Amino acid sequence: MLVKIVTLFLIGMAVLAMFGRLRMPRLRGRATCRDCGAPRVGRGPCPCRKVPRA
Repeated sequence: MLVKIVTLFLIGMAVLAMFGRLRMPRLRGRATCRDCGAPRVGRGPCPCRKVPRA
């Protein structure tokens, strides 16, 4: 009985994940820095640009 409940829960979570990906596809290219790959937050430059390079 417990195995059946866990299996149904996992199947339900997988279905919800598929619908979530259909509704909100991941933005590619915009959300990460081109130089270091870090996630971008806000509109300012990435912190990797602020560090002087040797």
